[in-house]
Amino acid sequence: MTEEMICVGAIAGAFGVTGEVRLKSFCTEPTDIGSYGPLTSEDGAQVFKITLTRPVAGGLGAKIAGISTKEAADALRGTSLFVPRSKLPSLPDDEYYHADLIGLDAYDTGGVLLGKVSAVHNHGAGDILEISPVRHKSALLLPFTMAIVPNVDILAGRIVVNLPEETE
Repeated sequence: MTEEMICVGAIAGAFGVTGEVRLKSFCTEPTDIGSYGPLTSEDGAQVFKITLTRPVAGGLGAKIAGISTKEAADALRGTSLFVPRSKLPSLPDDEYYHADLIGLDAYDTGGVLLGKVSAVHNHGAGDILEISPVRHKSALLLPFTMAIVPNVDILAGRIVVNLPEETE
């Protein structure tokens, strides 16, 4: 595949006995995952035509074309769901897709290279940047807020991080 693919969700497992799955949506509006058309596996080898059915604990219920048993739905557990970037809406200047942040160099406010953004996590209370270290012994986990990350320059491939005192 030549177009950049963006992960918009994952299959969390079966929901019920008729092949319905529980989806974890990574979209700002969770139900948007159903509006992007067929979703694919990361390599594009599997295509999933998804119909959202209802909100469920921990995500959204969905039917996937061709999946009609609990066993088939369970076999898809952990599958990440991707869509071509061109199908996603453009974002305002101060918003970013996680894929845009991963790989950016992270500098402190004094210009010292801290490392690279290796992941973006969200456990429900906001995005957390994971920065693979250059000088720290372990990864830095920092809230992705304007106070901590006052500058994001996608074109230059860098972010500026205002480190809290206890991590310096």
